[in-house]
Amino acid sequence: MRKRARIIYNPTSGREMIKQHLVEILAVFEKAGYETSAFATTPEPNSAKNEAHRAAKDGFDLVVAAGGDGTINEVVNGIAPLHRRPKLAIIPAGTTNDYARALRIPREDPVAAAKVVLQNQRMKMDIGKAGDNYFINIAAGGLLTELTYDVPSNLKSIFGYLAYIVKGAEMLPRVKPVEMDIEYDGEHFHGQASMFFLALTNSIGGFEQIVPDASLDDGKFTMIIVKSSSLPDLLHLMVKALNGKHVDDPRIIYRKARKVVVNPVNERVMVNLDGEYGGDAPMIFKNLKRHIDMFTNLDSVPVSEPEDDEYRQVEEQFVAEVQNLSQDDDQE
Repeated sequence: MRKRARIIYNPTSGREMIKQHLVEILAVFEKAGYETSAFATTPEPNSAKNEAHRAAKDGFDLVVAAGGDGTINEVVNGIAPLHRRPKLAIIPAGTTNDYARALRIPREDPVAAAKVVLQNQRMKMDIGKAGDNYFINIAAGGLLTELTYDVPSNLKSIFGYLAYIVKGAEMLPRVKPVEMDIEYDGEHFHGQASMFFLALTNSIGGFEQIVPDASLDDGKFTMIIVKSSSLPDLLHLMVKALNGKHVDDPRIIYRKARKVVVNPVNERVMVNLDGEYGGDAPMIFKNLKRHIDMFTNLDSVPVSEPEDDEYRQVEEQFVAEVQNLSQDDDQE
């Protein structure tokens, strides 16, 4: 019986890039030996998630998530709970495309991204589970991350996940620490923290030095707890993080962990999963080791991918803004 593939694509992502190249993309998967069909997501909630779940239950061998990180997250949430999970391929067409960057999949050419399947290179990837939801790249919480919900969508498009947190630097004076109780692999943190991160890949908003030692299949999150809360400290830490020099800073906790339990103490702690609101703590985060069989691009691009001009410009602009803010803070 011939193998079947279902392409689940967001018709509005990336200036309708997937839609424009759909015939070519279908031909690539047919060439790879899959009887291929396509489904365009709708504005209805969980459209991609529900279709991925249906396709998996119907016995499709491959599901292709074509769109931004949000579409990929939904597709993963559709197949992750199942005992029999189809293989997964991705065609990026979003803003930051963090997951595609981590997997070294072409981000500017959807047909080239589809052709990764022809190399038949796959890797069993870790994903995270947070309560009843799943995430593929990052979970975060704390008042600093909550500011991102107020950032206009056009800033998100320009600066990506981490960078629009940073671009909201004018809001940083509003940041105050939250008392948290966090358990992780036999260790315990109880105290004031501005935020916590649980990362599965090394790409956060396009920057690859925030989690320089991330592994895609070791069964562990890279956890960062930011203990400091003063504006100068936060600005300094952000600049260090862009260069990977924050790992040993005493103002943070940087650990590997398989399971993390976050409990609020006195205030609400909202949780951000892959850039979107994912519920409130208390929440248990588990790393599901090698849970998704993913097509990757293992050898055509170097492991440490050079930063492209777009993100280099963002970094330079951010550093300049941080320096200006630091000077203003010193003068007060």
